[in-house]
Amino acid sequence: MREKFSLRLLLVFILALGVGLGAPYSRKVAAETVSTPNFFDQRQRMTKPQLDGRPRIRFLTTTDYPPFNFLDPRGRLAGFHVDLVRAICDELGVLSRCQIEAMAFEDLVPALKRGDGDAIVVGLAMTPTTRQELAFTEPYFRYPARFVTRKDRKLREPVAEATAGKSIGVEEGSAHAAMLGAFFPAAERRYFATRAEGLEAMKKGEVDAFFGDGVGLSFWLESETAADCCVFSGGPYLSDRFLGEGLAIAVAPGDRALARSIDYAIGQIVEKKHFSELLLRYFPISAF
Repeated sequence: MREKFSLRLLLVFILALGVGLGAPYSRKVAAETVSTPNFFDQRQRMTKPQLDGRPRIRFLTTTDYPPFNFLDPRGRLAGFHVDLVRAICDELGVLSRCQIEAMAFEDLVPALKRGDGDAIVVGLAMTPTTRQELAFTEPYFRYPARFVTRKDRKLREPVAEATAGKSIGVEEGSAHAAMLGAFFPAAERRYFATRAEGLEAMKKGEVDAFFGDGVGLSFWLESETAADCCVFSGGPYLSDRFLGEGLAIAVAPGDRALARSIDYAIGQIVEKKHFSELLLRYFPISAF
């Protein structure tokens, strides 16, 4: 059971490092070349919204979803979502009026309904149930599925043909197991109780590849456990059916104006490559 926890943190954005401001030149150059998705249709032409009538904008999040949101060694709220909020507020010109509050996950929606917050930024799933209770921005991030292989056993393109008859490890009962069967039916699926078991089998050459969540696998590739053995091979693969619609920011049903304002801001962040800088900051190996 999660520990009941609520911490109000007024982010002093003016004193903090803004996204893209003062970032190392090498990171900015990398952001221009790293493989990152664009989930926003840049053909949309949105007018910058006016939020003058709002005395403050309160974002709600949690502290237990690294690298999206967590407490740093000094006990400060940090993570991809915290910096994304900072960038959103910067684009909307409301830095001094933005707040972010961390609380237990189960308290987020009740707090929003009570009016104790204006938006939830924690990767709340967009389901028929949550869509009845909340309004959402456009998705700003999707979880890709990826193959991981040993460096000496990369899958050639086209991967659908390359995986035919190959032994592919996948976590039993997972969405990725169902997706593997649907997308790559000619592959020989080998099920493992845990991702760790499947990856270890792949390292030993007992299976030709492992198929799973690209975000989690990107961190594994950098870990001591991986020992620089392996790489992404093929992909990324996206699917609303198997992996959901992605991450979006939730607002109260009657506050679609705020949702559209956030959409505008994220569109600008993507267009200016700041979104790529954020991904590089928290995901050193791109999941895409």
